[in-house]
This record gives sequence, structure tokens and C-alpha cells, in this order.
Amino acid sequence: MRQKNDFTKGSVPKRILSLALPMTLAQLINILYNIVDRMYIGRIPGASTLALTGIGITLPIITIIMAFANLFGMGGAPLCSIARGRGDIEEAEKIMGNSFSLLIIFGAALTILGLIFKKPLLFLFGSSSSTFSYANDYITIYLIGSIFVMISLGMNSFINCQGFGRIGMMTILLGAITNIILDPIFIFLLHMGVKGAALATVISQFLSCYWVLKFLTGRDAILRLKYKNFKINLSILKRIVFLGLSSFIMALTNSVVQVVCNITLQIYGGDLYIGIMTIINSVREIIMMPVRGITNGSQPVLGFNYGAKEYGRVRSGIKFMSVVCIIYTFALWLILRTFPEFFIRIFNNNPELIKNGVPAMNIYFFGFFMMSLQFSGQSTYVALGKSKQAIFFSLLRKIIIVVPLTLMLPKMFNLGTNGVFLAEPISNFLGGLACYITMLLTVWPRLKEKKECLNESNIS
Repeated sequence: MRQKNDFTKGSVPKRILSLALPMTLAQLINILYNIVDRMYIGRIPGASTLALTGIGITLPIITIIMAFANLFGMGGAPLCSIARGRGDIEEAEKIMGNSFSLLIIFGAALTILGLIFKKPLLFLFGSSSSTFSYANDYITIYLIGSIFVMISLGMNSFINCQGFGRIGMMTILLGAITNIILDPIFIFLLHMGVKGAALATVISQFLSCYWVLKFLTGRDAILRLKYKNFKINLSILKRIVFLGLSSFIMALTNSVVQVVCNITLQIYGGDLYIGIMTIINSVREIIMMPVRGITNGSQPVLGFNYGAKEYGRVRSGIKFMSVVCIIYTFALWLILRTFPEFFIRIFNNNPELIKNGVPAMNIYFFGFFMMSLQFSGQSTYVALGKSKQAIFFSLLRKIIIVVPLTLMLPKMFNLGTNGVFLAEPISNFLGGLACYITMLLTVWPRLKEKKECLNESNIS
């Protein structure tokens, strides 16, 4: 069992790509859940822009749910990789079982709290009287099925960390195909509007959830989900939470930024600009997919080799991940700069939205390639179990840099809405450089070749 999917063997780039390619495709498919919804909703006759804006208001709540899925999924999966690299299968399965229990408990709690407080939250997050009904219709149904979202997203990380990238891809593919088929039926044929989009998403996530649990309890998995490991172990819980806090904070701070942006844009630009930000966020999700695929695909390989004390292979993996991400994001920045209108028209053909959206998109994505430094540095910290550094740099870019800038820049030099969009590129430069340079100065020099390392205690 120790030899199955052994990441200490073979070419490191090939090992990463063997996971990253199916995971990238899975990311693309996963994004389709929300993107397809927005594409269809953006074309509802007579209410396309308001309906799209209403969906944009719900994004912070959806992001919070995903943040908790990342907390326990992305927190437990790297620990599993490290334990499996040491050959400790029993410990790895305990970690996975505890993560599953935490996903169930918090999934139920978030559903209840979300349904109770949805109305004040939607207005707090930038809803107006014109967009509230659309936001409320969508999030009510979504919340009812949020536990399926958390299990499918959180536990799929444990499929990927075992080296079963294709199975992980199939998890997402099953749900996405279902969603794409059901969306037009519910939205247009049955005239359910945004309710239909939400219902299609919930049904799709239920199927993905079923697929994940079926595999993890079956014979083909290296690490199996067993009832005896569901009992919460406080020591394991702390380790999961401490490491998962990085991914959690990244997702949670995204939610905070979305809220602050929506509120500020409502003040300076109204519903139209919230709709523009909804489209920009959608475009960002699409183009960031390969970066997330590469960085997520690298984590099991880095973590496994770190646990096996193959530090030279860890360095090789970090190099490969960083170079690929930088080249890709630089190329995408040039494409976005050249064809911004094309990406906006994917979601909406409103002339006023396009007119104001093009300059907003050019500002928002300026120097986009710097984002890859944040993701590469962050993923290295997570893969090696360095929770404190990962948490700090999650907070630095979004909370310490983006949020204050989003609030201050619109008031400076009459920037208005442009100030909101300008906060993102500034944070990419400052946060990305700080995260990656710190990783190079602290982690990189200490990852020596295995023969040069006396023991793992020399690694910090």
C-alpha cells in the first residue's frame, strides 16, 4: 500500500502534472456550477442585469460556505499526504475521518444560521430593494443544499491527495454535467428563474457528494473513510484547523472583500457596478483555474516528499509550480488587456454595462501575473504544514491591503468606482512579492538534499 501512488518516484514535474491536469479540468468543471448559472441568469428576459446583480450579492455567503469546506478539506488533505509519505496509513485515515465529521457538523450549522439571518445579511452585503428578491430566491435554495456542497468539495481533497486526480475530476464532472443540463430546463422551460438555477446546483452537488462518499468507502481507495475514525480527536482537530486556516482565511477574506466592494460600489456606482464586479469575479474564477490546478496538484507531491524527507524533490516541485504559474498568468493578462469586451459579453450584452465594464476590467487585472506569486508561496506553506506563515499571508493581502484600499481609494483624486477596482492590482504586487520573497528567504534555503539533512528537526 505504501508503494501505491508513491510520489518519491519518477519525474517531479510529471507527478505534479499527472494530478494538476485532471484537477485543472475539475476546477474548470467546478467553476461551471456558478458560471453557467450566471450566464443563463444574465439572459433572463426583462430582468437580466438585476438578476445577475442579485446573484452577485449572494457570492459572499456562498464563499463563506466554501471557506468552511476548505478549512477542513484543505486542512486535512496535506496532513494526510505527509502521514502517507511517512507510511502511517492509520493516522492518515484518522485525519480524514475527523475532517468528514467536522464538515457534517459545520455544514448543518451554516445551513441553519444562513436561513435565519439571510435577509439582514443580503442587505448588509449590498442588496437593494430591486435586487433583494433575486438574491433571496437563489440563496434560500442554495443554503438548503449547502451540506452537499461542503462534503463534495471538502472530501474531494482527500481523493486528490491520494493521487487519484482523475477520480477527483469525475466528482466534479458528474455534478457539472447535471447542472448544465438542468439549468436551462429549470430556468427557462419551467420558468423558475433564479430559483431554477439554485435548484439545479443543489441537485448537482448532491450527486457529487454521493460519488465522493462511494469512492472513499470503497476498495479502490488507499485511505478509506471508516466509522471508527468519525469520533473527533482534539489533537487532530487542532492540526486540521491550524493548517486549514490558511485556505479558510483566503476564502473568508475573499468574502469580506466582496462585501466591502459591493457596499462601496453601491455608494459610488449603484446596481450596475455590482453587476460589473460580478462579471469580473466570474472572469477571474475562469482564468485562475489552471493556477489553482497547478498549485493544488503540487501540494500532495510536495507534502508526500516532505514527509519522506526527499527535500530535493520538494525544491524541484516548487520551481516547476512557480514558473508555470508565472508564465500562464502573464499570458492571460495580455489576452485580457486585448479582448476585455469578449469576456464581458459571455455574461451580459447590456451596452451600458459593457461601456463601463471594459475600463473597470483593465484596471482590475493590471499586472495580473503577480497573483501567481501569492498562490505559489501560499501553496508551498500549506503543503509543508507551515500554518502560521500561510495564515499570515492570507490576511496580509486581503484584509491588511485590499479592504483599506477599497474604502480609501474611491475618496482620493475623485477615483470613485475606479478606486475599488484599483485596490486589487496594488494588493497583487505588494502581497504577492511579500509572500513569495519570504518563502524564498525562509523555507527555500532549508530544503536541502536528503543526504545533506541530518534529521527533520532541522526543517522549520
